[in-house]
Amino acid sequence: MANNFDLQEQEQLDELKHFWNTWGTPITWVLIIVLGGFAAWNGYQLWQSRQAQQATALVEAVELAAQSGDLARVEQAFGDLKSGYGGTIQAGQAGLLAAKALADAGKWDAAKGVLAWVAEKASDEGYMALARLRLAGVLIEEKAYDEALAQLSARFPSEFAGTVADRKGDVLALQDKKQEAIAEYRRAYQALDAGIEYRRLVEAKLNALGAQAEAVASAAPAGGAQ
Repeated sequence: MANNFDLQEQEQLDELKHFWNTWGTPITWVLIIVLGGFAAWNGYQLWQSRQAQQATALVEAVELAAQSGDLARVEQAFGDLKSGYGGTIQAGQAGLLAAKALADAGKWDAAKGVLAWVAEKASDEGYMALARLRLAGVLIEEKAYDEALAQLSARFPSEFAGTVADRKGDVLALQDKKQEAIAEYRRAYQALDAGIEYRRLVEAKLNALGAQAEAVASAAPAGGAQ
């Protein structure tokens, strides 16, 4: 019996050796790839976490500097964030904070530069849209109406449709393009929810141009069909 067991064990060992000689190298490479990928993923997650933490610290630095009126520190902290962590969501957030601080201090060119960067480079579509709207607002204040319209003609997320149309109407009204302004205000009125205060502001603009909000509301299905 002992000899039979020994023979069976030897056969199993021979089968195992044959299997390993045949498949050992491919299995080893598969394990290396799988374990290497797992280690790389963990490393990437750790790197992302550190990036987010460092970027958040710089956002806080921008915010504190803005609150204290230290514009040099605002620009420095945002510059560090933009150069080192420009791909993070925090960069867009800090850009909007920095631009507001600069605009409030009358540094319009610096504010425009920051907003232009956020509008083009931010990793979040919402921040990009807000930056473009605010940049258009600055250009309107500077009476650079064509440049403002160019900003407002860029691609925006659908939830900004009403706001963008309203801002376009403002520009066209300032250019004395009454009918075009009315058309944009109508788009804005139709895009905005009935319960929000902003829609009443658009309604007032329409009334000021001689277009009644009730007529706009009744024309909405036809406008949608177009």
